[in-house]
Amino acid sequence: MEKIDSKNLDSQFKYDVANFAGGENIKLCFACGTCTAGCPISEIDKDFNPRKIIRQVLLGMRKEVLSGDIIWRCVQCYSCTAKCPQNVRFREIIKALRLMAVAEGYVDNKVAAEVENSGPFAQKLRENMLKTLFKDKTKFESLKKELEKIVEP
Repeated sequence: MEKIDSKNLDSQFKYDVANFAGGENIKLCFACGTCTAGCPISEIDKDFNPRKIIRQVLLGMRKEVLSGDIIWRCVQCYSCTAKCPQNVRFREIIKALRLMAVAEGYVDNKVAAEVENSGPFAQKLRENMLKTLFKDKTKFESLKKELEKIVEP
């Protein structure tokens, strides 16, 4: 179990995250773990745990969250968001945390830009994988439309 230094907690942290577009629902999380259970990264990287990251934010562990490399491991795949019963939108929270890490000097802006630029490449890769799975173009287009409804509110 992780030891928490209560004198270094920032009670404003969760509110700062909630002020970002997409971060508004962070305080609705009731730690069900659905985000982590559906996360493909947490399956291969046991240190990446969306539920733990949210808990750290809610507790006020600003420095631990923003200074670590864990927020940069998310591949922005939407699995957590699609499965969350509280619509916490973890993907957007990760974006907010990354922006905060850069703004507060924990990470160089150049590194953040490189991570963000990998997003379109990863999206194209996922799309090509789906096209390979669904050789029937009409099935693929139908699936793509359904996915777009989920990921674009």
